[in-house]
Amino acid sequence: MMGQTAETLVRAPVSTGNIRTMDLRDLITPEGIIPALKVRTKKQALQELADKAASLTGVNPRQIFESLLQRERLGSTGVGRGIAIPHGKISEIKQIFTLFARLEEKVDFESMDGEPVDLIFLLLAPESAGADHLKALARISRLLRDSAAIEKLRGSKDRAALYSVLTEPLASHAA
Repeated sequence: MMGQTAETLVRAPVSTGNIRTMDLRDLITPEGIIPALKVRTKKQALQELADKAASLTGVNPRQIFESLLQRERLGSTGVGRGIAIPHGKISEIKQIFTLFARLEEKVDFESMDGEPVDLIFLLLAPESAGADHLKALARISRLLRDSAAIEKLRGSKDRAALYSVLTEPLASHAA
């Protein structure tokens, strides 16, 4: 993190100034939520997410898509339980960028558990993000290990409701 502050690495300042307390509010905006994405395949899902990310970041959609495909060739980012976290590093991205999509229909994502995916977090990071990319992945993973949060995400149909679930403090997901 040499010479970089939390403010330069995430979408918004971390309230404590400590990146370890990264909150999803620091990673996603309401505009970064797709409440009902209509796709039939993993490749189509990645393309649609790349297009949406490009519209919000100004980065070429093909570059984003290629970065995601390159990562998928290493192994599926379908982590199980109907969840995928495709991610990549893009030199033109200046801060960590996240999208969330709830799919209308589950798609095969070649997940570890063989289950089709209906919840996708897309994470893009600057080439220089280093450990902060991993911290963002870890924060997303913590939320997605919470069965109650997953159930709420699957049951929420609009952007505002999804954003509310995504940005609840972790402790309240357990309640």
